[in-house]
Amino acid sequence: MKKIVTVQDISCVGRCSLTVALPIISAMGVEACPLPTALLSTHTLYREPYIRDLTDSLSEITGHWKKIGARFDGIYTGYLGSMRQLDIISAFIDEFRGDGFVFIDPVMGDHGKLYSGFTPEYVRRMAQFCGKGDIIVPNLTEACLMLGREYIGHSYTKDDLKEILRNLTGLGASKAILTGVSMEPGRLGAAAYDSDSGEYYLCMGDRVEGSFHGTGDIFASVCVGALARGRSLGQAVESAVSFTCECIKVTVNDSADRRSGVNFEKVLHILTR
Repeated sequence: MKKIVTVQDISCVGRCSLTVALPIISAMGVEACPLPTALLSTHTLYREPYIRDLTDSLSEITGHWKKIGARFDGIYTGYLGSMRQLDIISAFIDEFRGDGFVFIDPVMGDHGKLYSGFTPEYVRRMAQFCGKGDIIVPNLTEACLMLGREYIGHSYTKDDLKEILRNLTGLGASKAILTGVSMEPGRLGAAAYDSDSGEYYLCMGDRVEGSFHGTGDIFASVCVGALARGRSLGQAVESAVSFTCECIKVTVNDSADRRSGVNFEKVLHILTR
């Protein structure tokens, strides 16, 4: 069985980060090993969550892994809350990547803005960190930030997307996936580029109006599971777009607090096929 280590925070309430990654990757027949960067009572859309930073524990955990000879078939990084964490995980990648792939989701912004607490210096360091990856998966905001490009919402042509993707692979990763892509009303999805083969991919699904927390984590986790199972880049992106859309569709009429994320559990069986 393939084994993936996933590096990100864990929110006890609110589906995102590790509480999304662990069940999705596991459902796809891949062992998911968490390396938690922080513990939160809820994610940050809820007011004043309890937060325990786990930066000081990261080296202790990975040091023990080194002592017991732990090996992984892939490393998947999500939200990293500080430049110190970037440094620690960068060293971890150097130590543990082996023959596996490194998948980086540079979580730091959306809708044209940085998330609270991040700075232009962090953006620069994240762009450097992405050079450690084999596959990176920014949204349009994160891509524009790292490339120093103006963010213009969803008004991008296919040629624009190809240029952005080529420039993203210029950061060092051979493959780039761009999420939040929309070129026509009612459709939303992702574009990808493999610089080794020169191939581009565009995968679209039905757009549902509204904001759905945690869908980026769902998308990235499905990609990781698919790649670990030997799927191609195009197949991984197609699976991730399709599953994310299904999650949103089963959630849209739910009267529960939208901050709790999408009801991916109801369609998790799709990934076991």
